[in-house]
Amino acid sequence: MLSKVEHVEDKVVHYGDIALGYATEYGLKILGALLIFFIGKWVAHKIIMLMRRGMERAHIDPTLISFASNALYVVLIVMIVIAAVANVGVETTSFMAIFGAAGLAIGLALKDTLANVGAAVLIIFFRPFKVGDFIEASGVMGNVGSINLFSTTLTTADNRSIVIPNGALIAGNIINYTGNSTRRIDMTFQIDYKDDLRLAKEVVMNVLQSHEKVLKDPEPVVAVGALERDGVQLIVRPWVAVEHYWDTLFEITELVKLEFDKHHITVPFPQMDLHVKRGEL
Repeated sequence: MLSKVEHVEDKVVHYGDIALGYATEYGLKILGALLIFFIGKWVAHKIIMLMRRGMERAHIDPTLISFASNALYVVLIVMIVIAAVANVGVETTSFMAIFGAAGLAIGLALKDTLANVGAAVLIIFFRPFKVGDFIEASGVMGNVGSINLFSTTLTTADNRSIVIPNGALIAGNIINYTGNSTRRIDMTFQIDYKDDLRLAKEVVMNVLQSHEKVLKDPEPVVAVGALERDGVQLIVRPWVAVEHYWDTLFEITELVKLEFDKHHITVPFPQMDLHVKRGEL
């Protein structure tokens, strides 16, 4: 009877030793894998920071810096995860096969997302716009705040943030209002038919030539655009530096109105004359 008890105790001790051995072995491996992951992530972060600083010192476009940083970070994280899993004892070849199959399945499920990544590559290399440009795309207008692998963020004039998927952005027309250094302001004014047309053109031209933000080359243009029902339409086309567009537009509009008032030039507005005839009683 005593020998049976001793035999059971020996088995318990034996299994305990095995469990302790496995716990020690795999516990150390899991601990090593966690260390590889967290230390590797910290190192990857430092590498990205150093790369960004170097690219900024080389005056590389911020859009390209952001794209390259994101892409490199994803690659480094994948390598760190593979190294951590290999440390646990998982065969990397089988893991890569599983990862490839999973990647294929994920790629099919997220084909629209991958299309956004492809669109980001086109944006980076063909450069239809860059961070800081004022653009119109996908039915909205705003300053480009950031470009990442999946989307582009615009900040509107009233300080709203609009996130547009890169695929949708690149699929339509993109109007870049600040892509060039200069921009033409297209303005129209109307004067009454009874006013002096030559005087009105001279007044507008004087306003343009005396304005400090209006460029001398190309020269501003003041011409008769059409003979409307309510008055004569004047086409006004000054050129300005792109950063002065809105300020100059508002200032010229105000100055022309003040000069028209000073020279008694009338800005017509729609009105109706009603004539009443009295019938004989």
